[in-house]
This record gives sequence, structure tokens and C-alpha cells, in this order.
Amino acid sequence: MLAGPTAAGKTALSLALAEALDAEIVSVDSALVYRGMDIGTAKPDAGERARVPHHLLDVRNPEDTYNASDFARDARAAIAAIHARGRVALLAGGTLLYLRALLDGFDPIPPVPEAVRAEVRARLDHAGSAALHAELAGVDPDAAARIHPNDPQRILRALEVFAASGRPLSSFQSGAAPEVPADWVSLALWPQDRDRLRRRIAQRFDTMLEAGFVDELMALARRPGLTAEHPSQRAVGYRQGWAWLAGEYDFATFRERAIAATRQLAKRQLTGLRRFPLHARLAAEGVDLAQTLAAIRTAAGTRAVAAASDPPSRDHS
Repeated sequence: MLAGPTAAGKTALSLALAEALDAEIVSVDSALVYRGMDIGTAKPDAGERARVPHHLLDVRNPEDTYNASDFARDARAAIAAIHARGRVALLAGGTLLYLRALLDGFDPIPPVPEAVRAEVRARLDHAGSAALHAELAGVDPDAAARIHPNDPQRILRALEVFAASGRPLSSFQSGAAPEVPADWVSLALWPQDRDRLRRRIAQRFDTMLEAGFVDELMALARRPGLTAEHPSQRAVGYRQGWAWLAGEYDFATFRERAIAATRQLAKRQLTGLRRFPLHARLAAEGVDLAQTLAAIRTAAGTRAVAAASDPPSRDHS
């Protein structure tokens, strides 16, 4: 498994690593599952997919829903098929909720009716994220403790689930720290220079704009039935893009807000990774394939030593 914050360099390293290990990549990204969302998600392009087989890209239309339980089911199937072909499964991405669902298992979350989603969104627009975060603390204190008051996307999701099901979102999710299986190696790219990461995020967004992100946004806006309220369109960059298209602010503000939201996402990802069991943190600045393979060998060797030291009578069932 190769995790890390957005813009840390996971795509390039995962491709090189997959080629070295004869692996296939299983994407762990909640935005890459949607078709038609390519530029704004930095989705691997056709050339990169030709180099290494990828799984769980483009599995839903943007009007559809896809949650952590869906991912866990689909990822298990993909991993089993990869292993059946005698190859290595390399999980790569930054959506830690998906990884937790795969490792720990989540109860299936029922679909949220569009009317419920619109009602909660209207309350957010009227009262603001701080007020809805306080409301969330009253109905789901565990979720409120994990979600920042300035994270409207996750606040909305938690309140939608509660309104639709009558159950707190946290009741569907394991609150314990995930346990990495004994036969996994878990690595994360870890920025040592946060200012450099912030600059990379801004540069990458400008590259997306040059590559046609605005055209992609307009194409999504023309899709029948797709609105800014659909979960797919709450991804960073897209949410701010829809607001710009609606005339809520000018293009310069759209750019600034999209970059700021991406930086906030990276910060949340790093916070989550601090609680995630990792064999090694790899400095994102200048990490290469040789260093990564060495970290994998070290982790695998440590695991082998630990297994050899187990008492013979230990029950492994």
C-alpha cells in the first residue's frame, strides 16, 4: 500500500513500483471512481494505464453514488483477481476512509434521497458550516470530533446519513485504528517541506487549468440530472468550479478557493495518516524507486523475523 497526501507524488512512484514488482494498481481515491472527471482529479492518463493495469477507475457515472462500503467490496474482488493471476496488488491513493473500510469493514450505508440531500444543503447555505457542525455534535458526537467545523463536505455527508437513516454515520464506521494485515506492507509519502507541498498544489492546479479543467467542468454542468449537490461534485476543485459557474465569485476567487481547499485536504490526509499503521514514512522530496524497494524489503524482513519468533503452538486460525 502506498498512501500520502494529494500532490505528494504517489502516481509517479506507484507506476514505477508496480513495474518493478509486476503489480497491478488498485486506486484508493474517492474521486477517481467517477467517469468524466479526469483533469481535476489528476486521473492516470491512457499512457499510464497502458504501462500498468489500474482498477477502480471510472466505475461510476458522476450522477451515481459510491461509498466506502462499495469500495471495500470492489477492492476485495480486484485484489483477489490480481492474486489469482499471480501478481502483486498495489493499493495507491489518499482516501483513508476507503482503506479503513477495506481493513475493518463498514456496515452498508443506505442511499440518501435527493430531497434529503437538498434539505441539508439548504440549511448549510443558510446557517453555515459552523452551525451545522454544532448540530452534528448533538446527533453524532464521534463524527463531529473527527470532522473540522470548516469541512462542509464531510459535515453534509454525516448529517445526510443521519437524516436518511436515523443512525449516526459513526455507527456505520469502525472507530478503532485499522490493523494492516500481516502480509501487507504499508508505506506513505511524507512531505518534509510543507511550503513546497503548498507550492506543488498551486502549480498542479494551474496545470489542470491549462489542460482544460474549465472545459471539463462545463461538460459536467451540461450533463442532464447532474448538479453541484451530487457527491461527485463536492470533490475539491469541482465544488469551487460549480460555484464559479453559478456566478458566486470570479475566476480568480475560484482558483484561490480551489487551491486552498486542496491544501486543506492534504492537511487532513496527513492528520489521518498519523493514526494509520505504517511500516515506513518516505520523504516525498526526492524519494526514488530504490529507496522504496529498500523500505519494502526492510518491512518484509521484519515481518519474517516476527513470524519466525512466534511460539509453535500459536493458533493462526
